[in-house]
Amino acid sequence: MRFHRCATPLLMALWLTGCAAQDATQPSLYTQLGGMQTIDRVVENMLYRVADDPEVVVFFANTNIDHFAEAFATQLCDISDGPCQYEGPPMDRAHQHMGINDAHFNRVVEYLADAMAEEGVPLAAQNELLGRLAPLYDDVMRLQ
Repeated sequence: MRFHRCATPLLMALWLTGCAAQDATQPSLYTQLGGMQTIDRVVENMLYRVADDPEVVVFFANTNIDHFAEAFATQLCDISDGPCQYEGPPMDRAHQHMGINDAHFNRVVEYLADAMAEEGVPLAAQNELLGRLAPLYDDVMRLQ
């Protein structure tokens, strides 16, 4: 089938409109992650992994782990467009002068990814969440 050259922009507009409408009906990242129940399980799973790593667990030595788990779950809920609002300290202040290096940071990210996989979070949702968290790297590492 051949289209007239003038018809092509119209068809492209209709196609793009159809794609936009499809994206508007896509569930939020929060829903794709499995909601708060799954986020809580992911955070708990990740913290068990951290606890088993002597090079990383030291950064949590003076931390109320229950408070941290709740705050981190709330932050993940917030960043994934869930019904939560993270009201904790900014990442630069929360991590200042802890001596975190790239290896520590990357290991915690790996533990988070492994926990999401083990808890059944779809790969696309894992990648989307990690992509949304990635900009926090500069804040976490700023005052090291």
